[in-house]
Amino acid sequence: MADQPPPLEATPILNEVPLLPHMVNGDSIQQVILVQVNPGETFTITTEDGHIQCIQGPAHVPMMSPNGSMPPIFVPPGYVSQVVEENGVRKVVVLPHSAEFHPSMHPPPPPPHVPHYMHHHHALLPHPPHPVYPPVPGTGELPPQFIHQHPPPHKCLHFFFSGLRHQRDERSLKMQEHLKKRLKDRQASGHTNNKLNSPPSSPHKVNNSSNAAIQNGNGKGQPGTGGPLKQKQIGKTKGSPDAEMGESDTESKKYDAHLSIGKPVVSDIQARSAVLSWNLPVSSQNGESHSHSPAAFTFEVAISNSGKNGKFKSVYVGEELTITLPDLRPATDYHVRVSATSSSIKESVSELVSFTTESCEPDCPAAPKLINRTKNSLSLQWKSSNDNGSKITNFLLEWDEGKNGPFKECYYGHLKQYKLTKLSPSTKYSLRLAAKNDIGMSGFSETVTYYTAGIVPPPPAPPVLVEAGVTWLSLKWSPPNGVSSDDSLTYSLDMEEEGSGYGFQPQYNGDELSCTLRNLRRSTSYKFRLFAYNSEGKSSPSEVVEHSTNPDKPGPPSKPTVKGKIHSHSVKVAWEPPKDNGGSDISKYFLEISEALIGNKWDTIYSGSQREHTCDHLRPGTSYRLRVYCVSKGGESQASDVMTVTTSAVPPGPCHAPCLAGKAKPKEITLQWGPPSVDGGSDITEYIVEMANSEQDERRQVYQGPASEYAVSNLLPGRTYCFWIRAANKVGFGPHSDKAEISTAPGPPDQCCKPVITCKNATSVIVSWESPACNGAEISEYRLDWGQVEGSMHVIYTGPCQSYEVKGLTPATTYYCRVQAVNISGVGLFGETGVVTTPASVPAAVSVLHLLEEDQMEISLPLSTCLAIQWEEPCCHGSEITGYNIEYGEKQLVTVGRNTSHVLENLLPDTLYRIRIQAINSFGVGPFSHSIKAKTKPLPPDPPHLECVVFSYQSLKLKWGEGPSRALITNPTQFNLQMEDRFGRFVTVYSGPCHTYKVQRLSESTTYYFKIQAYNDAGEGEFSEVYAFTTTKSPPASLKAPKANQLEENTYEITWEPLQPMKGDSIVYILQLAAGREFDQVYKGPETSFRLTSLQTNCEYRIRVCAGRQSQDSTGSQELYGPYSPSTVFSSQKQELVPQCADLTTELAESKKTLREERFIAIVLLCGFAVVAILFAVVIQYFVIK
Repeated sequence: MADQPPPLEATPILNEVPLLPHMVNGDSIQQVILVQVNPGETFTITTEDGHIQCIQGPAHVPMMSPNGSMPPIFVPPGYVSQVVEENGVRKVVVLPHSAEFHPSMHPPPPPPHVPHYMHHHHALLPHPPHPVYPPVPGTGELPPQFIHQHPPPHKCLHFFFSGLRHQRDERSLKMQEHLKKRLKDRQASGHTNNKLNSPPSSPHKVNNSSNAAIQNGNGKGQPGTGGPLKQKQIGKTKGSPDAEMGESDTESKKYDAHLSIGKPVVSDIQARSAVLSWNLPVSSQNGESHSHSPAAFTFEVAISNSGKNGKFKSVYVGEELTITLPDLRPATDYHVRVSATSSSIKESVSELVSFTTESCEPDCPAAPKLINRTKNSLSLQWKSSNDNGSKITNFLLEWDEGKNGPFKECYYGHLKQYKLTKLSPSTKYSLRLAAKNDIGMSGFSETVTYYTAGIVPPPPAPPVLVEAGVTWLSLKWSPPNGVSSDDSLTYSLDMEEEGSGYGFQPQYNGDELSCTLRNLRRSTSYKFRLFAYNSEGKSSPSEVVEHSTNPDKPGPPSKPTVKGKIHSHSVKVAWEPPKDNGGSDISKYFLEISEALIGNKWDTIYSGSQREHTCDHLRPGTSYRLRVYCVSKGGESQASDVMTVTTSAVPPGPCHAPCLAGKAKPKEITLQWGPPSVDGGSDITEYIVEMANSEQDERRQVYQGPASEYAVSNLLPGRTYCFWIRAANKVGFGPHSDKAEISTAPGPPDQCCKPVITCKNATSVIVSWESPACNGAEISEYRLDWGQVEGSMHVIYTGPCQSYEVKGLTPATTYYCRVQAVNISGVGLFGETGVVTTPASVPAAVSVLHLLEEDQMEISLPLSTCLAIQWEEPCCHGSEITGYNIEYGEKQLVTVGRNTSHVLENLLPDTLYRIRIQAINSFGVGPFSHSIKAKTKPLPPDPPHLECVVFSYQSLKLKWGEGPSRALITNPTQFNLQMEDRFGRFVTVYSGPCHTYKVQRLSESTTYYFKIQAYNDAGEGEFSEVYAFTTTKSPPASLKAPKANQLEENTYEITWEPLQPMKGDSIVYILQLAAGREFDQVYKGPETSFRLTSLQTNCEYRIRVCAGRQSQDSTGSQELYGPYSPSTVFSSQKQELVPQCADLTTELAESKKTLREERFIAIVLLCGFAVVAILFAVVIQYFVIK
């Protein structure tokens, strides 16, 4: 394929040139093939620019055909190329002349469109006219399914031309799935198939006729006629045609690497087992060795015990490297081989390893056989068992001595037969056998039982019938007399059927003492005889006995049929005997009857041998069901088919008299009735109800229909009526029922007439009336309705009388009345309304009379001597009211005009009066009204004496009268305190029940004027005289703390703030000094400073000052002093101290002292509050909680 082809020995060996999937460029197809260059080989090609390129192996060179045609194939001498087409793939195979193919893989003749390229007989390959397959630029990794492996010693060139248009990914996926499926099938079949009897699963597995060991799949002796290629072709025939292309791709994958597995090792060889182990296989590719993990391989172990060329059996398939070969035969030569299989590497078979199992004790021999017996001896014989590699030297025979006890030795030696003598007749003996060699004793054989000869048993007693059936007989028997219970007997029962002509036939053979013979003929006599057997023979037969089976139940008779005419009360039926009488005559027939509507209740109406019967006493128009069954010696038959017959119908019978449903009404009666007791065999279709006022009167039909209840209306209350009823069916009407007399209920009375009214006087009238029709029930009472309005009357009388006097009427008033009657049935209607007007009379009593309160009066009245009353005008009773009489006190009477109010004057204060009033008209005076009680108020109180109990410069505390200082709820007297203002007017400063009041916010040394008034329910009293009270003068205000200024060493000047004169009064000051606890006055005068001298050095002093007011009055000169100022503390010091510092020190000491005093006061107050709280808690705990 190059311009200068190399020599033949340098020509690369192209194992396989697979064709890649073609590439489509427009309409032209470019096909690509893959050239594989093995290690150590060189592939020479010519590039497009004319240069020669040599590619060293290993390498994969993709080549592309520009026109899609098959390239010219140049093969070396001695080789030939053939075109093979499988499953749409064309393959060019280059192989030597001597290559053999599997018959199934002979290539078909090449298609006409594919040229057949023959090999050239030159030593050098000729030049091709042009490079047919230029290299594909940018060659990358090719799919593994296009790389095929072949053994190196053989030269084959494969060109695949795919005519299919599959995508690369789809074809790759299908090939991988097929490879996995084939691997699973091979592993599954490895457990059961014999590898040597089936076509090899790998090209490496070949059978070498020179018995040379197999290593790495290549024979070491002769090259073999088939070679790996033949084995590969055979392997390809396995599977379906669809799998061939996938198998070829899978084999090409495996050919990339060579697998080698070492010879297995056999250890721990026992008589029936051995341990087999092997190493992991090693794969070699491109001259390099690779190791694999155990999980990557599946190992198969095959074993043969018929020589190296014998039949191998697969005993293990798995991934373990050590197994135990079980179930081996002792002292046997075995040959073992191990094959390794992987999904990606070709299968490899190890060398054969041979071993021989150990010898052991013999196998268990077969049980000894009986060859002869007498009454006193048993002759036995046996065969040797497998000796397992060591010759059998002796046999051990054991027996139980006929006692069914433990086994004992009866023979030990090398012979294979033995005779037991001096035995008991008819006795059972158990025996067993074992074999012995130099290794040991075998196990015992199965235990056998043999009997010595004896005498035949005597004839047994004949069998006895236990129970007989229709098709079976149960028999039993007892052992013959004189036979021991230990003797083993069997029995044979013979039977002869009466009239069969076959004689006695055996029916039972066994050791039981009873037997049940089945499938016999019914009502048949059988003869029986019995034999007894033992080991010596058969006894004489027993006496012949005869037993019979029972007859069977007869079949059902025929269906009953009607014989003659069907009447309303009877029917005649007949029937035929059963077709099968069960083997005995029918003794009696039973006829049963059942009403069709009742259900499965059957009554027997006839029993006897006759086959017809007249059924009487039936109901007309009723459906009956009839059936027949018979009885024989065999039992009771099944009932026949049911016949249904219906008797003819007749008119219905008389109904019961109708009755009253519910309660009778005055004008309506509801009748109720039931169907007749005899409906005549047909459903009732309708009823007719007839009525008459009496039995002699003419009847009239009031109802016709299917209902069983009817309401007869338009009747009179309290009357008696006669009723009849008839029923009808489809045949006609039945007779009348009995008479039913039913009365209507009594009704309420009729409407009363208009009552008669007679006036007796102005306040009473007499009402009378007549009695109406009672409607069947006596009138029990009358009701009189009375009222002033016709539509609003009420019952004023209820009773049996027919007149009533109405009293308490209002004169000159119109009244309405009406009457109704009542009996036990109800209340009648009211009669017409009567009208009456009473005559005029004196006025009615005043109904409303009350006392007027003070706020209801138009003018103010002295309530201590006057009472004001008011009333409403009463009814005049037909005559106008002209005046009123008022009675009060001790029946004092006063007459007033036609007014509705009046004031009673000149009454006594604080006095209770009873007051009532009456009206007057032209007929006279009316009755007095009800009395009211009224009391005049007392006179107003006098003013109390007013005095001042506490004087102050800005307040006055006043007191008056005798009483508490605080107000009492029950105190009726109130006080009004007034004070004169600056305009000379008195204004109220207090009003209430208290007896004291403090007037505040007053000016000092000022006179104020007061007056007081008392008032209560009786009114306000007069004011008192005017009282004058003067406030006191106010003391001066508190001064600030004085200041101490040091002038000399022991001299201080004390200064304080001045006060202005108070209302012309002069101000004087008092200065006090304290060196210890007590203060001493050191100055008094109007000055605001003072000089202290002769003070001690380094001594603490306190000073304070207060202001006083000097005034002149009628009593003389008075002084009023105010409070002292806060204390000022200072210490006498030397002169060098700066006066300003002394001032600051003094002020600081003063402020500190003041702060200490305030803190002390706060602490004292806090402690006081705490003590009080504790005391309160103790009191509450002790007195309240406990």
